[in-house]
Amino acid sequence: MSTRQRAYTVLPCLILILSSISFCSADATEKYPWLGIHIMMDTGDKTEQLTDAVKGLAKLGVNTIVAEINYGYEYQSHPNLRSPNAISKKQLKELLAQCRKNNIRLIPQFQCFGHQSWKGTTYPLLIQYPEFGETPGKYPDNKGIYCRSWCPLHPEVNPIVFDLMDELIEVLQADAFHVGMDEIFLIAEDSCPRCKGKGKAEIFAKAINDYHKHIVDKHKIEMLMWGDRLIDSSKINYGSWEASANNTAKAIDLIPRDIIICDWHYELRAAYESVPMFLKKGFRVWPASWLKPEAAKSLIDYSLKQNNPKMVGHLNTTWGAVPIKALSGFEPLRYSTSAFSRQLPSESPSTPDRGTLTP
Repeated sequence: MSTRQRAYTVLPCLILILSSISFCSADATEKYPWLGIHIMMDTGDKTEQLTDAVKGLAKLGVNTIVAEINYGYEYQSHPNLRSPNAISKKQLKELLAQCRKNNIRLIPQFQCFGHQSWKGTTYPLLIQYPEFGETPGKYPDNKGIYCRSWCPLHPEVNPIVFDLMDELIEVLQADAFHVGMDEIFLIAEDSCPRCKGKGKAEIFAKAINDYHKHIVDKHKIEMLMWGDRLIDSSKINYGSWEASANNTAKAIDLIPRDIIICDWHYELRAAYESVPMFLKKGFRVWPASWLKPEAAKSLIDYSLKQNNPKMVGHLNTTWGAVPIKALSGFEPLRYSTSAFSRQLPSESPSTPDRGTLTP
C-alpha cells in the first residue's frame, strides 16, 4: 500500500492531531523531490501576480515556491523597515491559500548578513541603523563594493531581524525558512570594531548558527541557505562568486548538518563537484539553476546521477529575468519538473509528503 493510500485510511482523529503538528522531519522531506521556483517577491503587485500563477505552476509539477520577501512586507514590529509598495498581510494570506489549494509549499526568504544594498540603493536596515553596517561610514553611494553587509556581531542586529523573521513565519505558517547568505564579500572587515582581527569562517559560522538556533531550535522548522560561501574556490574551480575566495569555506565544518544547502550554478560545466561534496558532508542539497537552458539541464542531469536520497530535488531561479506570468513556459523549469517526474515511483505523490497543513 502506498503512502497516499495509507493516508486515506487514517482515522479522522489522527488527521486532526497531525494537522496541528509543524512538519520538520528530514526523513519525510527526502521521500519525494522538491520541484521549486525561487521568486523575488518584494511588492504587493508581484505577490498578486504570483497568486494568479500558482495554479499553472502546480499543473507543471512545481510543488515548492521560495518567495524572497526581505523588507517587502508591511512589518508591524518595525514599520520603519518596510520597503516601498510592501506586501500586505491580506495579500500574503491569499497567496498562501492558493498555494495550499494547489499543494504547493511556500517558503519565505529573508536575505541575511549580505546583500544589504544593490548598486546605489541601500536597504532599510542600514538606512535606519547605519551603525549596524560592517563598514560604517565607508563606500559613499556604495561605490567600490558589490553589496553591503550588516555586522553579525552587533548585539542589536539579531533581535530586530528575528522580529521580522517571526512575522513572516507566523503569517505564512511556514515550515521552513531561507536565510539567503550568498555572495558575502564584506565580512570580518578591519573597519568593523567588533569583527576586526577575527576569522572570516568563524564569523560566518556564528551567523549561521545564530539563525539556526532561532529558526530550527526555537520555531522547530527547517532552515535553508545558499551554499557558495561554504565552497572553497581553491579546491573547486568555480571562481569567487560560485565559491568562496575570502576564507569563509571552513565554516562548513562548524554548522549543523540539518541545514538544506541551495547549491546554485548558472553556467554549463562538465561536473558540479560541490553537489557530491555537500552530500558527503551530510547535508541535504537542493541544486539551483538560472536562465541558460543547457546549463540548467546539465546541473539537473548531474544531480540525478548522484542517486542520493539527500539530493532533494531542483530549485529554479529567475532573478527577475522571467516575468511571473510567463513562468509556466520557462524552459529550465519545465525540464526540471519533467526530469524529476520520470524518477518518481508510479504510486508516489507529486508533492513533498509533509502531512496535513493547517488552514
